[in-house]
Amino acid sequence: MKPFGVWVVSAFAFAQLVTAFLDFNETELSFLESLEYGASKINYNPLMVGLTLIHTAGAKGAVCLDGTLPGYHWHRGYGSGSNSWLIQLEGGGWCNNIRTCVYRKKSRRGSSMYMEKEIPFTGILSEKAEENPGFLFILFQQKIQTIVKLRYCDGASFTGDSENKAAQLQFRGQRIWLAAMEDLMSKGMRHANQALLSGCSAGGLAAILHCDEFRNMFPRNTRVKCLSDAGLFLDTVDVSGGRTLRSMYSGVVGLQGVQHNLPRICTNHLDPTSCFFPQNLISHIQTPLFILNAAYDSWQIQSSIAPPSADPHGYWHDCRLNHAKCTPSQIRFLQGFRVQMLNAIKGFAMSRQNGLFINSCFAHCQSERQDTWFADDSPEVRNKPIAIAVADWYFDRAGVKSIDCAYPCDKTCHNLVFR
Repeated sequence: MKPFGVWVVSAFAFAQLVTAFLDFNETELSFLESLEYGASKINYNPLMVGLTLIHTAGAKGAVCLDGTLPGYHWHRGYGSGSNSWLIQLEGGGWCNNIRTCVYRKKSRRGSSMYMEKEIPFTGILSEKAEENPGFLFILFQQKIQTIVKLRYCDGASFTGDSENKAAQLQFRGQRIWLAAMEDLMSKGMRHANQALLSGCSAGGLAAILHCDEFRNMFPRNTRVKCLSDAGLFLDTVDVSGGRTLRSMYSGVVGLQGVQHNLPRICTNHLDPTSCFFPQNLISHIQTPLFILNAAYDSWQIQSSIAPPSADPHGYWHDCRLNHAKCTPSQIRFLQGFRVQMLNAIKGFAMSRQNGLFINSCFAHCQSERQDTWFADDSPEVRNKPIAIAVADWYFDRAGVKSIDCAYPCDKTCHNLVFR
């Protein structure tokens, strides 16, 4: 059965929310990511995990945009799995100026006051055998690992460190990252025999930026790897010939003091904004890294390639919402974006320790959604679903360099369609 090949967002109330949001600024808070906790169409009862605030963070100045304490959702493992840790970094766009950051701090993306008290653990976070067999269940001999989802409330992929007193904004992503890791170490992560740092979207970028830093927190005999899902944001030209995402990133880096926390191996020869783009970082990362990405990433189409600001006449409006409505010339433009992505990972792919799963889908964030991570109709490349591909790579069972053929050959995609 393949009943969920296309995910349709059609509720009238949500359509109104999307419209209002796009009028505000589409690149501030991806509306795709705002669906994060309701994405899967599979009917099941996921594990609900409560929010834990990091009470030691305040004294370190490790606070959200509005000054509230950061937090995470933590499910303790048991048996032999208790020393196997998965840290998932939440995504949710960025804020690049005072106006957008002030707006953001009145949401769960900028304040723990608005965060859900409980969230479902699905996809890679699931503890259920039938939902996560290759990664959690079989390979840990039915012992459940410790799973943590670190909430995102800084707006710079956990890398900023500055403030704006006039606007009452704290840009403390780097401090939040360090405070969270220190707190988790005190709760047993220091005894881990294997640890995976993962993240989705802005969290996927954060997983790349902090990958080697995470590795260095553990002894050398600890298996440590990183997974970036939908985090391969490209410094690409938009449909008007401009660079929408570069402009956005420039604001994020400058406003939030990100430049001080970017990898020196990059900033020694490139400007800080370029070093916020993962394509300029991935070949230099020493820790094994897996890149999971849709070749036609829905967020990048919506907010970087063809945002309304670059399409004032609306030529791309229908194509942005539904790939089936793209003209042949628009498809060719998007295929050019896919080629850019494949070129960006050439050097990275040469390393035997790294892994890849690039499918030709119109999607965004496939590891946390149960229907795209592991289900009867999950997306596959070479007859292997994402969950099994990641497990094969993580446990060194097989080298994984899976790159799908170009659109429209992939029939297993769960393409995102918006109305």
